[in-house]
Amino acid sequence: MRISVVIPTYNANYHLKRTLDILTKYDLEVLIVDSGSDDNTLSVIKSFRDVTLIHVLEFDHGGTRSEAGFKTKGDIIVYLTQDALPVDISAIYKIVQVFENTDIGAAYGRQIPYEQTNLFGKHLRHFNYTEKSYARSIEDIKEHGIKTAFLSNSFAAYRRSAMDEIGWFKDGLILGEDTYAGAKLLKAGYKLAYVADAVVYHSHSYSVLQEFKRYFDIGVFHQMEHWILDEFGKPEGEGLKYIMSEFKFILKNKAIHLLPEFFVRNLMKYLGYKLGNKYRFLPKSLVKRLSMNPKWWDNVKT
Repeated sequence: MRISVVIPTYNANYHLKRTLDILTKYDLEVLIVDSGSDDNTLSVIKSFRDVTLIHVLEFDHGGTRSEAGFKTKGDIIVYLTQDALPVDISAIYKIVQVFENTDIGAAYGRQIPYEQTNLFGKHLRHFNYTEKSYARSIEDIKEHGIKTAFLSNSFAAYRRSAMDEIGWFKDGLILGEDTYAGAKLLKAGYKLAYVADAVVYHSHSYSVLQEFKRYFDIGVFHQMEHWILDEFGKPEGEGLKYIMSEFKFILKNKAIHLLPEFFVRNLMKYLGYKLGNKYRFLPKSLVKRLSMNPKWWDNVKT
């Protein structure tokens, strides 16, 4: 199978050179799609002769990834975000290996936190990315609900023929293009795989306000693509599991001093999500202030 790697960038200088150092030592097609970087990103990319660079005027979570995918030659297309660093090249080959099973339409790898990540960011990776691999199909909805369609384009791989079948990623999404594609692939009869031994570093230390804005945007996505909740289930049950897991994680790490922040943080995430669900009833000027992606709203009618 031919393998292509796609990385969208915008001012990506921090991790990009280390990632390209790893990728360009092997027989991979690497394509970077840049949306107007004004730091040293373009110089870093151009220093690697075997890397293809394309430019887009405006980044779209789904549309930009689809456009880049169309320009690649791979049978399997691996997507990385600019802040995801493969532990080594085996991460790419291990995630691709699962596609020897023709039932697999897409797969995602394990994300482990950078050392400097705060405890809340570390727990998110601990909760979402376990040490056990699995594959899920549409029949698993009853047990796993909306989590059945979970994918993360920070490190995910897709079978080109399966993406052709579902029409690739949807244009114009505020976020969640990976979950959208995952749900479509499941409905088309494919399975989604989690590959625990394909590992990248990727994490964030979001502030409480950033968490609020991120969950506001998730609420917007779920409202706009409500069919996902209708067919896969609402996220509340998974949210309760997460809160309980995070509470135990704080105690396990002897960080009782973080409990006040734990309560505030989860309250703000809940409020952000609920407000995002009701974005149509809010003035656009307020919505843009509540969102993590304010520019996205310039082309949206509320």
